[in-house]
Parts: sequence; C-alpha cells; structure tokens
Amino acid sequence: MIAPRYSLPVIGLLLVALIPTVIHNYLGLQAKDDAPVENIPTTLDNFVSKPSSRLAIWGKETFNCHDWMERMYTDETGQVIRLFVGKSFDHKRLYHHPELALSYGNNMVREGVQWLEGDQKIPVNVLRNNNKPGLAAYVLWYDGQFIENPIKHQIKDTLELLVSPKKPMTLFYVSDGYSQDKLPFQQTQSAGVLLKAIHKFVESAK
Repeated sequence: MIAPRYSLPVIGLLLVALIPTVIHNYLGLQAKDDAPVENIPTTLDNFVSKPSSRLAIWGKETFNCHDWMERMYTDETGQVIRLFVGKSFDHKRLYHHPELALSYGNNMVREGVQWLEGDQKIPVNVLRNNNKPGLAAYVLWYDGQFIENPIKHQIKDTLELLVSPKKPMTLFYVSDGYSQDKLPFQQTQSAGVLLKAIHKFVESAK
C-alpha cells in the first residue's frame, strides 16, 4: 500500500519510465536518414570498384544494417582494397569487434586508435595481420561526429537515446592483404581510400 502523499511522485516516475517504451517499442520512432551509403562513388582517386560477392541479406543478418554496401576497389597495379560501409540502429552490433565478421579467418592484432587529418580529426581503429602483410581499419560516425570510444559515447548519451528517436551509427571499414607493418597507417593506400570515402559520405549527408 502506497501512502497518499507518495502517489503523485510514483505516478510521475512511472510515466517517465513509459516514455522510452512508447517511443521505441510502440511508435518505433527513428530519425530521418537521407544519406544512403551508395552515395560513396564507385571510383576513389585511382581505385575503381566492383561489388563484393556477399548476398544482399548478409549485412542485415551480421550487423542488423538497414543500409550497407561492400566494394572491392582496385588500382591500375591490381592492388585491392575492400571497403564496407554499413548503417545500423543497433550500435553495438557495429562497434563490437567488427573485424570478426569482416576479416574472418585473419589473425588480427589491434594497433590502437590512430588519427587521420581532415576537416575534422578522424579516430581510426587500426588492426594488423599477425606475422604477415595486411591491415584492417574502421571508423564510427554518429549524428554528425566521429566516435573514438563508442561505449563511453553510449553511456554519455543514454538519457538522450531513451527519450528521442533512434539515430543510426555508420561503420566505415577498410582492409587489404598487402600493407607492410612497418608502414605507418596514415601513409597506406587503405588510409587514402578510407579518408576519401568518409569525405564523400559526409558531404552527401549535409
């Protein structure tokens, strides 16, 4: 039995708790998303691309992506860089070890966060193949900003995420099988393709 003097505060707390339930479970509100990943050009500098062989359902099953693409970019010497870009409202599916799905079968070792210079400084999570050439790198983009620490970001934005429509996170992921580990990431061809793809996507999102 609740004392009458506590009735109004309890009712207020229950109503507040219902807000995220109504927004996400009943109304299913999602922020408007006008920047499809296909806006990224099929040619980036001297790299020309073709789609990968993945089935159309793969991105949905793996990352719960509602919009995604994967292309193989090849230069005039035959060097190939794979670019995956996917958007999902399920943020954890994107940032929690994406290399396990996108570089499956490779023994990837984390090299840490490195930075690319652009209109904004871009935090890049870099991984290297263990004991052989090749690398992978990924960047997270959310609500007009680059995310360095996605877990800290989600904790910080918990209240906003509870009471506002869902917004998608975008994962940019590049990989190659030839970059030498002695070459700094910023000087690799993969870094150049990644930076160009991000710039083209961000421009289309404005």
